[in-house]
Amino acid sequence: VTENRSDLEDLHLYATPREQRFRRFASLEYEGQLYMTPYDFIQAVTSDEPKHAKKWRSLSKQELNQILMETPPVWKGSSKLFRNLNEKGVISYTEYLFLLCILTKPHAGFRIAFNMFDTDGNEMVDKKEFLVLQEIFRKKNEKREKRGNEEKRAMLRLQLYGYHTSTNSVLKTEGEDLVPRSYWDTLRRSTSQALFSDLAERADDISSSLSDTTLLVHFFGKKGKAELNFEDFYRFMDNLQTEVLEIEFLSYSNGMNTISEEDFAHILLRYTNVENTSSYLENMRCSIPEEKGITFEEFRSFFQFLNNLEDFTIAMQMYNFASRSIGQDEFKRAVYVATGVKLSAHLVNTVFKIFDVDRDDQLSYKEFIGIMKDRLNRGFRGYKPIQRYTTFKSCVRKELYSR
Repeated sequence: VTENRSDLEDLHLYATPREQRFRRFASLEYEGQLYMTPYDFIQAVTSDEPKHAKKWRSLSKQELNQILMETPPVWKGSSKLFRNLNEKGVISYTEYLFLLCILTKPHAGFRIAFNMFDTDGNEMVDKKEFLVLQEIFRKKNEKREKRGNEEKRAMLRLQLYGYHTSTNSVLKTEGEDLVPRSYWDTLRRSTSQALFSDLAERADDISSSLSDTTLLVHFFGKKGKAELNFEDFYRFMDNLQTEVLEIEFLSYSNGMNTISEEDFAHILLRYTNVENTSSYLENMRCSIPEEKGITFEEFRSFFQFLNNLEDFTIAMQMYNFASRSIGQDEFKRAVYVATGVKLSAHLVNTVFKIFDVDRDDQLSYKEFIGIMKDRLNRGFRGYKPIQRYTTFKSCVRKELYSR
């Protein structure tokens, strides 16, 4: 694959943005299929670009088996799992999409996800049921894929899925009106037993041709015979959210217990479509001249709230329909009522200082919800680099720490 990389570069032209990002960060190839390592995945969701130019390294059967042999069981999972595995793991494209979904969904949604996999209702998920995910995401991807040279598209599918696919198989919908807006919606809405029966048959067909991955071994054991219960599934998803947030927080804290309010603003705006980010940063600098800092608990609670943004949006829309903006007390109350998350007064004040562009100490639907909906797309699209200004106080603090 390394030798033929130049011949495959033009496949990028036929890939969707999600496929392009996966191909850009993936570093492994096995029998023609591309894989990420756990380190690659962390890079893909926390960095603008790979730290080093990626070359797809071909794995031998022996190397893959050794990696899978060293994969810990699900009961040994932790919020450092991906960092501990580092380069010793393989993650497929469909698993990449699944992991991205986890990062942007509320804890309450974890039960929905589990129930979607648990097609026989025995409150346990086996490997075959989990492989249904492979087909759901594949079919959803085919609805989104770029049109063009069908031969190139077939080569790209082989790279991403490890086998050729037919655009007419499974998911027999009668029109585009039935196509949900996201992968998570596809999973959530695909509840009919008839649909799952079709998907399960297809999963049987392809499972024999697919290689095991780190995630499959982690969930279902080295022989693939174990079953996954909800508690372990929930713990894995919660740990992954926590791990990515820890990595983002630590990348700005430089070993301190807090990050600056300005750094917090950088992290929030980093994933959005905001054109003039400098105005938001300048607005915050003027409004919060004295740096107090954001703790990790505050940081984590805010992103837990963002993962419940759909429920909070309903409350915000009520204010919007009444042509009312929302103050800080109302904001805190609406967050708690809609999501069950308690935000500190300082964190709420910081959010207002960032997004309250007209400085009336009120937050409108347009000022906050519209921007934060972009933030939820995370690794599903590329990052927009933000020029990073540093306050004098931040410089002093980081200089002292470096000594």
